[in-house]
Amino acid sequence: MTMLRSILERFKPGKGAVISVPYLWLLVFFLVPFLIVLKISFADQDLAIPPFTHLLKYDGDMSTLNIALNLSNFLFIFTNELYLDTYVSSLEVALFTTLACLLIGYPIAYAIARTNPAIRNVLLMLVMLPFWTSFLLRVYAWMGLLQPNGIINNLLMSMGLISEPLEMFHNQFSLYLVMVYAYLPFMILPLYAHLVKMDVTLLEAANDLGARPFKTFWTITLPLSKNGIIAGSMMVFIPAVGEFVIPELVGGPDVLMIGKVLWNEFFDNNNWPMASAVATIMVLFLIVPIALFHRYETRQLEGKNV
Repeated sequence: MTMLRSILERFKPGKGAVISVPYLWLLVFFLVPFLIVLKISFADQDLAIPPFTHLLKYDGDMSTLNIALNLSNFLFIFTNELYLDTYVSSLEVALFTTLACLLIGYPIAYAIARTNPAIRNVLLMLVMLPFWTSFLLRVYAWMGLLQPNGIINNLLMSMGLISEPLEMFHNQFSLYLVMVYAYLPFMILPLYAHLVKMDVTLLEAANDLGARPFKTFWTITLPLSKNGIIAGSMMVFIPAVGEFVIPELVGGPDVLMIGKVLWNEFFDNNNWPMASAVATIMVLFLIVPIALFHRYETRQLEGKNV
């Protein structure tokens, strides 16, 4: 038994082996696919056939290696107003969704963190309850609610509050409403994780010193929950930029989003290089806030360890 235990301890994975698992996961399922998409973005379009052409080409005598990069896709994106407007529109929708989720989610997260621990888990379950059903089904449910002949309009008309259906579907209102609904839990959970760990004695001390509730919130609660605000904002903003299902089903034909453009380029136009270039620019753009957040967290940890 002692010998078996010594063998198991000898082959026990160390810290490096444990850390290597998520890095290996990112390498296989993020970096490698991204490099494939990046490779396709520099290729020439071949109608209805994925452009798996080689970027490295030899001359006839195999003595010279040439790198063939087609930059026309990227140049076209930065010179075409449609793509520029699509990026701007996607950023606007994602930014509005993030701010709305923050304004709505912060009071909810704060209330859950300060409620009785006996019912705290029940409230958290209610926040996560939408994840128990399909995302697509939830969007279809909103379609049934917001359509001109939907539940809300029929109810208001039966009560005599309106004489004709309200325009709540296939416009900016329905887009923002469903976006906020879909991504609100992603904001609440990180905020709750930080607010629940906050030392309440600080609030009691501020109250004893005569600080008003708003000043206590502004000078103590809000700064201590800053990391939760940043984490929740990134969890909402990053996927909202590339959202496809919600703009396609409830946003209407006038809504410009990156996800819809990618779908059209890949499946309608069969232009894999252009679609890959659009996706590459979007990924590179989103890497910037991720890197800044990682740098901020690193500095925070270094400051705590000093």
